[in-house]
Amino acid sequence: MSMKIRLQGRYMSGFKLLVLWGAIAAIGWSARLPEPSDSELASMAKHFQFERAVFPRLSSAARHHRVVNPRLRDIQGWISAVGAGVALGDLDGDGLPNDACLIDPRSDEAIVTPVPGTGARYTGFALQPGSLPYDSASMAPMGCLFVDLNEDGLMDMVVYYWGRTPVAFLRRQSDPMARISASSYFPQELVAGGERWYTNAGVAADLDGDGHVDLIFGNYFPDGSMVLGPGPIEMQASMSHAGNGGSKPVLLWKSATAGARPSVRFSRVTGLDAALGNGWTLAMAACDIDGDLLPEIYIANDFGPDRLLHNLSTPGHLAFRPLHSTRGWTTPKSKVIGQDSFKGMGVDCADLNGDGIPDLMISNITDPYALEESNLVYLSTGNPRSMTSGIAPYREAGEKLGLARSGWSWDVRFGDFDNDGVEEIVQATGFLKGSVNRWPELQELAMGNDLMLHNPSHWARFAAGDDLSGSDVDRFYVRSQSGRYFDLSSKIGFTGPFMTRGVAVADVDGDGRLDFALANQWADSFLFHNISDSTGAFLALHILIPVLPAATLIQDGYRVTGLRASPALSARVTVYLPDGRKLVKQVDGGNGHSGKSSPDLHFGLGAGVRGPLRVAFDWRDRGGRVRHEQARMLPGWHTVVLGSVE
Repeated sequence: MSMKIRLQGRYMSGFKLLVLWGAIAAIGWSARLPEPSDSELASMAKHFQFERAVFPRLSSAARHHRVVNPRLRDIQGWISAVGAGVALGDLDGDGLPNDACLIDPRSDEAIVTPVPGTGARYTGFALQPGSLPYDSASMAPMGCLFVDLNEDGLMDMVVYYWGRTPVAFLRRQSDPMARISASSYFPQELVAGGERWYTNAGVAADLDGDGHVDLIFGNYFPDGSMVLGPGPIEMQASMSHAGNGGSKPVLLWKSATAGARPSVRFSRVTGLDAALGNGWTLAMAACDIDGDLLPEIYIANDFGPDRLLHNLSTPGHLAFRPLHSTRGWTTPKSKVIGQDSFKGMGVDCADLNGDGIPDLMISNITDPYALEESNLVYLSTGNPRSMTSGIAPYREAGEKLGLARSGWSWDVRFGDFDNDGVEEIVQATGFLKGSVNRWPELQELAMGNDLMLHNPSHWARFAAGDDLSGSDVDRFYVRSQSGRYFDLSSKIGFTGPFMTRGVAVADVDGDGRLDFALANQWADSFLFHNISDSTGAFLALHILIPVLPAATLIQDGYRVTGLRASPALSARVTVYLPDGRKLVKQVDGGNGHSGKSSPDLHFGLGAGVRGPLRVAFDWRDRGGRVRHEQARMLPGWHTVVLGSVE
């Protein structure tokens, strides 16, 4: 009898185990990500075709690492993993964003050059700080912004660095027909005092609503550190909630002059540390969420919580309030705005759900069997009024949209590359390419005691020849009919891996098709020229604000004549489509990590749109007054100078 019971017990246990494994298999099968058929992918991919061209170099330098602080020597590869960047815009005044500022870490140069394939309009040159203090052994450029700082209608540049404060390169007034060169720019300090910053993000926007462009920078290492030479240094104090990183300096515009020795003056704002924090910042974005033409700020921090700040400023007085999203019982803590423990490394804004409010995508590390966190995609709830109570009007939807997993990710950029009215997404990936896999050591480090982490002597070896996600390929996400996005990178020519850091988007040749640039670490950088056979119409707008008071002016084409004007950063444009939908975009002043897209606005309209469209413009003029106008516009390229008189 006892034998029978035991056998029956064994039989029952085996049966229960079989049922359990069956249930697990069913759950696993149901949890699998949807996979489109090859024919569906091919159908989606046929809308996209790109030609790749290499950005020129000024130097044949071929190094693949930096000379770092002796205490960082064993993690030299880790420290050397950033620095490539690219900005696209119009420097020579031809109306097209066909000029680039390329940061090449192989030579540590900020190179100004015509975009490949747009003609030899001038000879490429490097931006040098001139007589300003600069030590190439302890300083290195990290990124570039295109912005008219002194409001004279000529595009200036800001270069930000590791090891010093940013430098403004102000365009001298000269013969407008002369080709630009290094001598066309006058270098000026933005911040006096010789501080050591380690800046990896910068954005230009009218932060206080006074009608002038301000600057905000995101510093990574603690201010005053010595990363590229002997001196004080510490690493992050945690892998998930590090608050010992660099400052977030905000500079408010005060005054400027033009001429042969132009100048600009900013005041550095104090008292914002509690709101801005001291995270290890790699990316930032300025996007107006509540529609008051005061951009909110998203700060993407490595090793800990990002920050979304509600802008409550008035002219001359900055005020920010941190926002937090609500958490449901099925929502992981790290998908709640203000509470994530991830590695924020890129951010961009676009209206993905069609409600007219910018949505957000944030890059993180999502490597399977290594460190699988999650890219974050915050879709608006359509209730920006909740911001008055400190609640961010967003819900996280990265997994639902198929955008949660990509690799060791950096810059992310939206753009409608086939003009169908739906945004595609380009995302940079990859960290350290070598022959020795160091993920086991990194995982061990990540599980170690936070009290030891800040000391680099406790770190594992991450040097030249080591590999961390070195096989990742940049992503090109396209939305399917189901609403999910799928990666078509292998089908549109992303042969990589490139170890890309920066992504910048612009219609560099004015043909109505968006192109994009990839800035690659320790390798050539590329322009992907869009030659797609798109059937969709487009509306491309060169949005400017005049130097002197003037009425609103709209001209066909992308080149304004007879009027000095600057990009109208933070302005909002709404396009009303015949089917009742509306497309909303804001003029971008440098969102992201090290890739800076053109400030021009590009709307894909879809097939069959031919007649005039109602277009609404909302902006602040040079006096900070909120203005609104509407116009009827045909598809194509237009230049719009937003006026400051009735």
